[in-house]
Amino acid sequence: MTASQTTPAAATAPLSGSIDMKEYGHYANSLPIVAARYQDAAVQVDWQVLDTLESAEFPLLWLLDHCACDACRHPQTYERTQFILDLDPAVLETAPAISVEDGHLSLTWADGHLSRFDAGWLYQLRPHQQAWQPCIVPANVAWAEDFAPHRTNFSDYMAGGSARLEWLHALCRDGFAILQNGPHEGGEIDQVAATIGPIRATNFGGRFEVFSKPKPNNAAYTALGLELHTDLTNWKNPPDIQMLYCLANSAQGGESIFADGVAVAEALRAQDPEAFRLLAETAIDCRFADEETDIVTRATVIHLDENDQVIEVRFNNWLRDSLRLPPEQIMPWYRAYLAFWKILRSPRYRLDLRLAAGEMVAFDNRRVMHGRKSFDPQTGHRHLQGCYVDYDMVESALRVTARKGCAAEGEYPHSA
Repeated sequence: MTASQTTPAAATAPLSGSIDMKEYGHYANSLPIVAARYQDAAVQVDWQVLDTLESAEFPLLWLLDHCACDACRHPQTYERTQFILDLDPAVLETAPAISVEDGHLSLTWADGHLSRFDAGWLYQLRPHQQAWQPCIVPANVAWAEDFAPHRTNFSDYMAGGSARLEWLHALCRDGFAILQNGPHEGGEIDQVAATIGPIRATNFGGRFEVFSKPKPNNAAYTALGLELHTDLTNWKNPPDIQMLYCLANSAQGGESIFADGVAVAEALRAQDPEAFRLLAETAIDCRFADEETDIVTRATVIHLDENDQVIEVRFNNWLRDSLRLPPEQIMPWYRAYLAFWKILRSPRYRLDLRLAAGEMVAFDNRRVMHGRKSFDPQTGHRHLQGCYVDYDMVESALRVTARKGCAAEGEYPHSA
């Protein structure tokens, strides 16, 4: 065996243990590496997959950068402690000694440093493959006309496991999910939030109470009906996920209303492309002001990503400030705004729910609009507790929940 090539191992040889790559959880099972060789400042690795030899090429710098030994990665935090800027260039100019041991790859560099790579870990990170994650977060799916939200019992969610994983998956995919049959003594929303991450505070505080107040500073704290909207459009970075937990809902009226902004925006794009473009390209002023606060930003109603896909809708008639546009844009913008609003009011895009005590809705405030019908506080009590959490923490909770489930089953998935 030379420094440039290994002797092929038996294709049926089982993997013996695994190499600690300082990742959380287990790596997906894979066939062992059967051969590896040096070629053009890279190492080509072969796996036998059924009747096919599957190969991938890893540059030397990539391999050295991903060395997981204790000298290159902190043994407790798993963070990189080596800096590739400080590497001796001569190390990468010489072919390392290559060996396949128990189906895994070992490289001994010119300076004597040893790097070992788990076969399954390398297989998951082959170049040109779909980016590997312990649990792939689902893409947004626009609500269909017969959309039915995912429901999970409160106790099942709090127990963790597959029930929590499926609920978080639905929240990421649909931007909407419901917990039901929970207690309603007060404070349950804090328990749910704690399974995801810290509550994000705004000018309304952390956890907020939604009921009719004598001196409201927001329409939500009245008995008025609320037109569909997204919250805090006046912030440069509005809150991501909103949760509303129902403690009481015995008053006449007060049904909750929801609509998927992605579906509405796409309907506008299909029906009136010019209006869609105006709302996606023309920024307007949004503002919230009271005696203690004055928060203002300027943003478009529809936000698109680099692939022209709708990723956010900011729609809130209460927080829309004075319209400051060039004279020739004012009436076209109003026409586009009203076209969007007209679609939004169509029953085709609305989801009406009457929340019961012990039910909680969670929804993506950057996408899903919410509102309510008016209610009569003289006929009963309506009380919801609400809070916001960051979407990054929802994705984190999804991955950690998946990882814990896979660890219990003895496998760590690279797809979902």
